Amino acid sequence: MAAIDLDARLKLIEEHVQAEIDNDMDRIMATWGKSPWFDDVAWEEQWNGREGIRTHYEELLGAFPDLDIETKARHVTDEAVILEVVVTGTHKGQWRELPPLGRRMESRVCAIYTFDDEGLLELERTYYDKGIILEQLGIFHDPRRPKGRVMAVLTPPFTIARAFIRRIFRRG
Repeated sequence: MAAIDLDARLKLIEEHVQAEIDNDMDRIMATWGKSPWFDDVAWEEQWNGREGIRTHYEELLGAFPDLDIETKARHVTDEAVILEVVVTGTHKGQWRELPPLGRRMESRVCAIYTFDDEGLLELERTYYDKGIILEQLGIFHDPRRPKGRVMAVLTPPFTIARAFIRRIFRRG
């Protein structure tokens, strides 16, 4: 078994992240191996293969052309590199079937990267709170805050009634 070059992996991840910041699709794709996949846990979506990966990044970078990524921590194991980052950007293009809303978002993200036999990316798996992003974009409102309380009152009555009925039956 060949020795694992942790420095090469870290350099590849740094290039990958910088290519995302630079909105450079060719450089992003150069970091991926032959059979990659991307796993977005928050949305329960996966993109497989090089074309799937490209589709994911085209949507993301088109929606947030000023995307920035600030690395807060790096964790390296023999199996993976794990980054804790803060991602920011302005929603200027179609994303997740949302039209451009022109609002900024900021999200803490944990990304796990694994590598193929040639040392290129095989998997990127991201974890983050999509509710916070949707709240910042104006789509979701936390019911613990004033605007969220108002929205809860305006929610269709059948949704509230269904929740109330479920609550009654759980007690009984």
